[in-house]
Amino acid sequence: MHPIRTYRIETERLVIRCYEPKDAAMLLESITASLEHLLPWMAWAEHEPTSLEAKIALLRKARADYDLGQDGMMGIWDKTETTFIGSTGLHDRVKGNAIEIGYWIDARQTGKGYMTEAVAALSKVSFEIEQWDRVEIHCNPANIASARIPEKLGYTHEGTLKKRIPGAKGERVDEIIWSLFREDYQQLPVRQTAIKAFDVVGREMVG
Repeated sequence: MHPIRTYRIETERLVIRCYEPKDAAMLLESITASLEHLLPWMAWAEHEPTSLEAKIALLRKARADYDLGQDGMMGIWDKTETTFIGSTGLHDRVKGNAIEIGYWIDARQTGKGYMTEAVAALSKVSFEIEQWDRVEIHCNPANIASARIPEKLGYTHEGTLKKRIPGAKGERVDEIIWSLFREDYQQLPVRQTAIKAFDVVGREMVG
């Protein structure tokens, strides 16, 4: 994985940016309030809520990994950055010149199109700024709301892998793989997504 250069993305309604340790309290509050919503789909939610200190440590590591190009964990906020929407990122979990977009949303923010807007923005950044050849999205096939996002944006459902990822109760569950290749992206409406992207020191980036 080559280092991710984009540290902040602005869309019509959202700010998507690299986490900072100061975000720990907001992240913890969101996870705690959304636990029932997250437990069926996110294996890590079984160990939540953690302490504030644990979240500070998590975000310190997330920032270090981001700077080293080892992972790209990002938070999503409203435009004022006072309301936390959810979490996303560009993750080094697939082979080749490719990246995986992961995401979860605060239970109080569902049904507003926020995550579709965020994933559209990350898709554009992935191809036009970060220069990946392929973007993937993986999810549990039972998570209809999550699967609807790549479908809306024009990703291709490549298949369903049986018993590949840990479920919320320790069992292995199926995993859907959605993918989008650079040549297909060029023909899709997602390419017209309006964004502004900024590097680590706040300079605007152009693809």
